[in-house]
Amino acid sequence: MRIIIIGCGRMGSGLAQTLSLRGHAVTVVDKDLQAFERLGPVFKGKTLAGIGFDRDVLLRAGIERADGLAAVTFSDEANVVAARLASNIFRVPRVVARLYDPRKAEIYRRLGLQTISTVSWGIGQIADLLCYTELEAVLTLGSGGVEVVEARISPLLAGRTVKDLTVPGEIHVVAISRGGKTFLPTLGTVFQDQDHVHLAVLTTSTDRVRTMLGLA
Repeated sequence: MRIIIIGCGRMGSGLAQTLSLRGHAVTVVDKDLQAFERLGPVFKGKTLAGIGFDRDVLLRAGIERADGLAAVTFSDEANVVAARLASNIFRVPRVVARLYDPRKAEIYRRLGLQTISTVSWGIGQIADLLCYTELEAVLTLGSGGVEVVEARISPLLAGRTVKDLTVPGEIHVVAISRGGKTFLPTLGTVFQDQDHVHLAVLTTSTDRVRTMLGLA
């Protein structure tokens, strides 16, 4: 994939290095030439000095052929402008904007922008690390409306099926780990004691899934 990253701070440089190591063609844009030093000598992508929401800069970065763009500068406004240009003008298929102010996330989501809030994400991760829970959040999707959680099947659910732990539009079992192997189940798959399940859950349905798992 061809990916453009706007901003070469800690998040931008880390994202660029990760995607580059995975074999993607990465172009990093930043107005500060010294910022590119964070990429290190092993980075195989391209760098471009300029303003990330400048149309000419984006064209030179190859936005017309880009498969994805991440706007992760230190400015919410710059990130949103760059993301909207990429999404609405250049029709880039995958666009993500970083926001420091989580209160703006819902506004931009309604405009069709995929956003991440480092504040909200960080709070959630710290809380998970400090508080032991039998229902562990392993991934947050989008602006935080959906989580992938992991739990162990209790003896009470052994012998029941995936369908019994499914609520359409709210709770879906996406994978089961058993005996050192992980597989994708069907609705008819029968749980065994000590299975580890991964579920995609609406954050508003967390209490419900805890109850269904016998954790409440």
